[in-house]
Amino acid sequence: MKISPFRAVRPVPEEAARFAALPYDVFSEAEAREAVSKDPLTFLSADRPETAFPEGQDMYAPEVYEKAAELLHNWLSEGILLREAAPCYYLYELTMDGRCQRGLVCVSDVDDYLSGAIKRHENTRRDKEEDRVRHIDVTSMQTGPIFLAYRQQADLKALVDEAEKQETLYDFVSPDGIRHKLIRISRPELISAVTEAFLKVPNTYIADGHHRAASAVRVCEMRRKAHPGFDGSEEFNRFLTVLFPDEELKILDYNRLVKIPEGMDEKEILDRIGAYFEIAPETAESGGPEDVTDPTEIRKTGRNEQKRKIRKPEQKGEILLFLKGKRYRMKAREEILSDDPVDGLDVSLLQRYILEPVFGIQDPKTDERIDFVGGIRPVSELEERSINENSAAFVMYPTSLQELFAAADKGELMPPKSTWFEPKLRSGLFMHEMER
Repeated sequence: MKISPFRAVRPVPEEAARFAALPYDVFSEAEAREAVSKDPLTFLSADRPETAFPEGQDMYAPEVYEKAAELLHNWLSEGILLREAAPCYYLYELTMDGRCQRGLVCVSDVDDYLSGAIKRHENTRRDKEEDRVRHIDVTSMQTGPIFLAYRQQADLKALVDEAEKQETLYDFVSPDGIRHKLIRISRPELISAVTEAFLKVPNTYIADGHHRAASAVRVCEMRRKAHPGFDGSEEFNRFLTVLFPDEELKILDYNRLVKIPEGMDEKEILDRIGAYFEIAPETAESGGPEDVTDPTEIRKTGRNEQKRKIRKPEQKGEILLFLKGKRYRMKAREEILSDDPVDGLDVSLLQRYILEPVFGIQDPKTDERIDFVGGIRPVSELEERSINENSAAFVMYPTSLQELFAAADKGELMPPKSTWFEPKLRSGLFMHEMER
């Protein structure tokens, strides 16, 4: 893989904790407006620039993206942001619940994406790409890092260990309890060693950020057309990434909440599911103390009180169902299991044998009757929503990173919302500036 150091645009250390923001796409418009109103000096102001306009503003209007460019320019002029003096790599460490993952902040080569060396496992929607294409093009800056994974190698691990001895730029704990540490890798010999080591890595894999990656590549292709004499050295030929080794990553469950069609009763649903899954009722007493109060609140307050005794699925092929105020533990029957990297995924079995034939969900990407809930949310919340919203809730066993690799290596695409990675990378801590 071809990676390069870059001159980051980043906040001054004293403003980093306040400036850093969760990715733009985890916020609804109302949530984004509330966050920006509480503190305008959050990167979310530029990531969701429609928050600077009255409600009802067309978020895709030219003036919205121009506002993002204006904010970035002003922050640079005011000394809130700075430009790194020379190209560097960075080590971005995130620690959650005592588990640390260390990612190399760099720019990856667009041609590696176009050739398939940077592998993906999800399709993107053109309409969702458009927003980030315009944001990148108008600001001439890639602000949202793409989360890539790679298979760990001993020499790279040794280099990362060595990089930890370099200068720490930021070290803070965000309001959700995640520790963020950014280390600058500036020694020329270490930069060269990291670059050379990654040339031996055959592939990286998009873990999170498929739309951001596709948008960045589209802007590159636009600029290549505008600069027919480009030679590959231009910054628009690269895009902002953070590379993590597989052994340090954790995937959480990604669960489904499905509206029950009018007139469909509990018996019909269970009978139809029972053709493909063994179903056993479960009482509250049969569960274990796996689900507690909202983990975000636990990290904030230190509380660890139990809210419900609900045992999450403990093995592949097992699904927990909340239906009409009752719990059922489901196990896929042997005859529907598959060794195919995609067909054998639990989320694929759910789609093929339950969501489509029972509930009529043909396209989960666009069907408004299905909601996806990341595993960071407590399972008890899903149970409550299933009752209050007359829905069936399906709690999944997490997809593994090796399943993701296998699907991507085969060139296959996983169902949407197959993986939920935690912790989330923060936006605004480092940005990649390009030529116009």
